[in-house]
Order: sequence, then C-alpha cells, then structure tokens
Amino acid sequence: MSTDTAPAPGPAPSGPGHARRLPGALRIGLSRGRVEIRSFSREWESLVFTFSLPALILVLFASVFDGMFDMGMPAVDHYLPGMIAMGLMSVSFQLLGTGIAGERENGGLRRLRGTPMPPSAYFIGKTVLVAFLSFGQTVLLLGVAVLGFGARLPSDAGSWATLAWVLLLGTVSCALLGIAVSSLARSAQAASAVVVVPFLVLQFTSGVFVPVVALPDWVVDAAGLFPLLWMAQGIRAGFFPEEMAALEPGGSWDLPQVALALGTWCVVGLVLTLVTFRWKTRRDG
Repeated sequence: MSTDTAPAPGPAPSGPGHARRLPGALRIGLSRGRVEIRSFSREWESLVFTFSLPALILVLFASVFDGMFDMGMPAVDHYLPGMIAMGLMSVSFQLLGTGIAGERENGGLRRLRGTPMPPSAYFIGKTVLVAFLSFGQTVLLLGVAVLGFGARLPSDAGSWATLAWVLLLGTVSCALLGIAVSSLARSAQAASAVVVVPFLVLQFTSGVFVPVVALPDWVVDAAGLFPLLWMAQGIRAGFFPEEMAALEPGGSWDLPQVALALGTWCVVGLVLTLVTFRWKTRRDG
C-alpha cells in the first residue's frame, strides 16, 4: 500500500505583484488625526485654555456690558458672532502657527519626514485636529450663550447655510495661514510673538471686540486684508437681523465679497504653505 505525501509548502510568492500595499495617504492622515487629537487632549492645560478663553470672554462681556450701551440687542447676541470668529482663528491660525514651529524645532517634523508616511498625511492629520477643535469650540460657545444667557440662534435654514460656508472657508483660510506663518519664526519661542501679536491686533480691528462702525476707515481697510474681519462679518450675517447690516462698512452684509475674500485667502494660504513650508529648522540646513 502506498501513501501520498503532501508537497512541502514553498516560499511565499514575492515580487511587485505580491508586495503588501501600504495604506493610502487619506487613511494614514485620518489615523494621524486621531493621534493629534489624543496628543492635544493629554495637555489638559492647553485644552482648557483653548476652549475656555473665548467662552470666558463672552461670559464677561455678556454680564458686564448688558444694558450699558445702546447696542439694539442683548450684549450676548452682540458679541457672540465675534467670539465664534475669534475662537475659530485661535484653534486654526494660532494653534498651528505655534504648534508646528515647536514640532519643527524639536525635530518632530524631520523624524516624520524620514518615515514612509506621505507628506500629505501630516497635513490631513492637522486638518482633522482643527476640525475637531473648531466644532468643539463652536458648540461650547453656543451652549454657554444659549443656556447661560438665552442668546438668540438663527431661525431659518438660509442663515444656518450662511454660517456653514463662512465657518468652513474661514477655518480653512486661517489654518493655511497658520501653517505658512509657522515657517517664518526662527524658533518655537519666536513663533509666539510672530503669531500671537498680529492675532491680538486683529481682534481689536476686525469687529470682534469693537464694533466695525466705531473704527476709523483706515483701520477697517487694513483689517480687511486678513480673513478675521470677513469671517466675523459673515457670521454676523447669520446671527443678526437684516436691519443690522446698515452698521457694516458698506451698509450691507455683502456676502459675495465675504466669500471672495475668504476664498482668496484659502488660495493664498495654500500657495504660501507650498512655497514656504520647511520640515527642518534653518540651523539644520
């Protein structure tokens, strides 16, 4: 009687056709985004400060200034759009401008560049982080305003649609500008001045703290060169009644101009990022 002997297994097939495919840039970027969110959440001081500052300012303004000036509406309704715009620029422009500069200085960017991870996955990860923080920031501000002070929210779909595209274009433009600005600073310490100082000035010249109608024309014209003024104006168009448009510089919400300005900054920010972004510090060559 004979027995059949099974053939011994041969070596695993090899070659380009059988090589294991690496995950795509989008998949890696989304995974990178989860890492970014977890890393940011571990720094509880930064998390609390980032989320609480605009809400704290809103609480102070709504409590102190309510009824003090003839605003035509409660103080919380008057300041809420500006606080939303400020909060979104904080978690996009300021956070990325200082954070990426720090990663560049401590060698984190250079180490990432030496891995098989596509460069685009790094920016997708940052996009996920900014989207997460922007959503949380906006929800927190709306919750504080409505639950704490009875703020009025938009009542029609058109106003919510306006808010949606203004928030999207504004956040994208500010995020790209923050990535580009991160390459201007020679060190992480210098990045704080390069980013925070202009951001602070823009808050006072873009209708966040001071009504645009009370500002000199030259100040408004200068602020109009940056996205914060247009983002705040577009958000006011979503929240404020139509008659309040008379207090804007052009006497109307001028939403096409808002879209043009923010869209232009998205393009300009992307070009600046592609031209100026560095994975290494100047000391590293």
